[in-house]
Amino acid sequence: MNYQSLSVAELSAERDRLQAAHREFCSHGLSLNMARGKPSPTQLDLSAAFLGAPHTHLSATGTDCRNYSTLNDLPETAALFSELLGVPEDYIIVGGNSSLNLMYDTLCRMLLFGTLGSEPWVHNKQRKFLCPAPGYDRHFAVTEALGFELITIPMTETGPDMDLVERLVAEDENIKGIWNIPLYSNPGGVVYSDETVERLARMKTAAPDFRIMWDNAYGVHHLYEPVALRDIFEACEQAGNLDRVFYFFSTSKVSFPGGGVAMMAMSPANKEEALRRISIQTIGADKLNQLRLLHNLPTAEAVHAHMRKQADLLRPRFEEVLTTLERELGDSGLAHWNSPRGGYFISVDVLPGCAKRVVALAREAGVTLTGAGATFPYKKDPKDSNIRLAPTYPGIEELRQAVDLFCLCVKLAGAEKLLAEAQ
Repeated sequence: MNYQSLSVAELSAERDRLQAAHREFCSHGLSLNMARGKPSPTQLDLSAAFLGAPHTHLSATGTDCRNYSTLNDLPETAALFSELLGVPEDYIIVGGNSSLNLMYDTLCRMLLFGTLGSEPWVHNKQRKFLCPAPGYDRHFAVTEALGFELITIPMTETGPDMDLVERLVAEDENIKGIWNIPLYSNPGGVVYSDETVERLARMKTAAPDFRIMWDNAYGVHHLYEPVALRDIFEACEQAGNLDRVFYFFSTSKVSFPGGGVAMMAMSPANKEEALRRISIQTIGADKLNQLRLLHNLPTAEAVHAHMRKQADLLRPRFEEVLTTLERELGDSGLAHWNSPRGGYFISVDVLPGCAKRVVALAREAGVTLTGAGATFPYKKDPKDSNIRLAPTYPGIEELRQAVDLFCLCVKLAGAEKLLAEAQ
C-alpha cells in the first residue's frame, strides 16, 4: 500500500489503526536496544579462547613481553596486519586496543605540532574538517571537540560527493582533512569506488597539510563474498601525495570490543615523525595482548576463517531486517534503505521530518534506536530523515519484534505527516 496515494479519509483510518497497534506494542513491556553496533554474545563466544594467557611471554624475536621495551617491538604483529590489509609492513605502527584513540591522538599531534613542518593547526582559528554524512558520530565528535568547524558532505552510492569535496578543498586552505570509512561505511554500507579513492588521492588542495583520515573499521567484516577496495596508499603514491593519508584499523569487533589490537599506517615520513612524538607519550602498547592475538589468529587466513564464522551469525540478522523492511515498507512510499554487503549497520531514510518522531514512538514502546540526527555533524540531520539500525546485538526473536515495531512507527509517523500536509 502506497501511503502517498491514499485519500485523507483513508489516511485517517490507517493512522487510527496504526495508533491502536502501537498501543498494543506499548503494553508488552519490551526493552530492546538497536542503538549501537555491538557484537552479540554468540559472536563474542567465538573468541572465548582469546581470554586465556598467551602460550609464551616471548615474541618471535625474543622480546620479553612482560617487561618494558620500546615502540613496535613485535614486528610479527605489524606483519599480520600487513598481510591482512595489504598495507606495507614498514608503514604500520601498532597501538593499544582502540583505533579511535589513535585517530584522536593523530589529530592532537597535528594540532599541537603541525605535520611535516607545517604550522600547528591550533594556531588556525578557522580550521575545518569535511564530514561525509550520514557517517560515524564518534568521528564527528572528535573533530568538534578539537575545535574544528564541521562541514557536511553528502554521501553517494560510491562515496562522498567528490565534486563538492574537490571544489571545497581547492578553494579553502582552512580545510585540513576529511573523515572516511571507505568499506561498508557507517551507517550506509557504502563501498568507495576506485574513482572516488583516486580522486581523493590526486585532488588539488589549498592546504598543503590536508590529511585523509582513512578508518577501515570494517575491512574484514564481510557478510557475503569479500569486496575489494582500491589501495589508498598506492593511489596517493601515484598522485605524488603519499603523505596525505593516515590509515586506521582494529580487531575490536574481531575479538573483543575494548580488548583488541589497533594499528595505524602512514608514509615513512609521517611514521618517523609520529614515532618521535609517540615515544614521549608512551613506552609501548600492550605486547601481551598482541601475543594473545598472534597465538589465536596467527595469519590473515586465520582471521578470515574466524570472520566467516561471525558472518554466519550476522547474516540471518541482517536478512531478517531487510526482509521485514521490504515486506512492510517496500511499496509504502515512506522509506528507502541500503542492503549492505558487510559492516554493522543498515541505514534507513524515512519521510523528511519524521526521523525524530519514529525514534520517539519506538522508545515509547520499549525499543531504543540510535538518536535521530546522530549520523550527521552536530547531530543535526537537515532533513530529519536518517535512522541507523544496528541488527547485530539482539537475538533473532527480539530483533523480529524490534523491526516489526520500527516498521509500524515509520508507517504511523508517515501517516501523521501526510495527513498534516493534506489538511
